[in-house]
Amino acid sequence: MDKSLLRLQVLPFLTQFVVLIAATIVGDFILHLYDLIWVGRYLGIPGTIFILLSLFYSLRKRKFIRSGSPRVLLKMHEIFTWLGALMILVHAGVHFNAILPWLALGAMVVNVISGMIGQYLLARSRQHIAGKQEKYRMHGLSKEETEKELFWDAVTFDLMAKWRAAHFPISYAFAVLSIGHIVSVFLFWGWK
Repeated sequence: MDKSLLRLQVLPFLTQFVVLIAATIVGDFILHLYDLIWVGRYLGIPGTIFILLSLFYSLRKRKFIRSGSPRVLLKMHEIFTWLGALMILVHAGVHFNAILPWLALGAMVVNVISGMIGQYLLARSRQHIAGKQEKYRMHGLSKEETEKELFWDAVTFDLMAKWRAAHFPISYAFAVLSIGHIVSVFLFWGWK
């Protein structure tokens, strides 16, 4: 049975992302079905709070804070970002009111994808390739033969390894667009 990097690592990642989108569609459908659209309007607030809480991992990783287990904070980062993204996606729904919220939403989706690529795929892919290299070495393949066998896995891994080049700038773009959206909500809110 073929144990390619694509089948073992990329497809589960895509499945997780499809589940996020499906949960968004189901959540939005339920809110519309029970005439609870107003709930979706306010889901942006807890969604934003979850995403902000997820940043403790980044702060710990860069030594801005010293407390907390990196492993626990990483798991919290993954869960809180996923939940926050789900709430914000339901919050956005299919309502086309203004361009700024949609730009922020697009940046968030790309940011979530790039983060999932980095965390979910990269470490597992490195282990997968190392395991295959060891297997081929044990079977007596030369370095050249091993490289030939792992060519497509190596190409896939090299593409995934470039995830940080997209993740950080998109994170900052998402932050700026989100702050702009939040400020505009407060400016144009009907404070009656």
